[in-house]
Amino acid sequence: MSTQPNTTASSEAAAFEPGPILLLGAPGVGKGTQAKLLMAEFGIPQISTGDLLRDHRTRQTSLGLLAEPLLSAGKLVPDDLVNEMVKERLSRPDCARGYILDGYPRTLAQADWLDSYLGSAALPVVAILISVPYDDLLKRITGRRICAQGHIYNIHSQPPQVSGICDIDGTELGQRKDDSESVFSHRMEVFAADTAPVVEHYRTQGRFAEVNGSHSVDSVTSSIQSTLRHLRLQQSPVGKV
Repeated sequence: MSTQPNTTASSEAAAFEPGPILLLGAPGVGKGTQAKLLMAEFGIPQISTGDLLRDHRTRQTSLGLLAEPLLSAGKLVPDDLVNEMVKERLSRPDCARGYILDGYPRTLAQADWLDSYLGSAALPVVAILISVPYDDLLKRITGRRICAQGHIYNIHSQPPQVSGICDIDGTELGQRKDDSESVFSHRMEVFAADTAPVVEHYRTQGRFAEVNGSHSVDSVTSSIQSTLRHLRLQQSPVGKV
């Protein structure tokens, strides 16, 4: 039996350029977990508008100073300002092979701007939606319990040995306020409203796909990666697969 490493598979992985990926998912689908796994697999960064805003505010950049009064007043930062922050981030060397977009583009106007900015010479953005049935997500969110030390359980899928008590430190388990059914329902409504036009934008251009997020983490990861490769195969000749 050969003990030689599978250099063909590793070479193919290294040669594949994932390009920009918009990873979509409702609260509780595991989008954050999948984003981290994609980052590790392809060696690309995750770009979050929330992180960008915090970074610019901390560094007191010109963009951060413009955003500061708006954020302090609880107002939305306008598209043109967010676009400029994204533009600055995408110019960094670690984005050359691709990146994972988180929370951007959130609007159709942002999606149009991003397509225009990237131009025809770059790999276009592809959107992948991780889908889980509403009732399953409701159980994931409202069934979550946590202790003071941060140990997490779920009364439906991963309950503690003694109801309401942490297995590890014996302290009482509680539910976070934002894990209530009413909060979850509102978050789902907002997600659906924000996501619909963005999904349609990429769907009409053949740059959208949906994967089943109800399976194991590894299975979902495999589905996302194979879906990504399929989407890239459908792109123009400038795409590298």
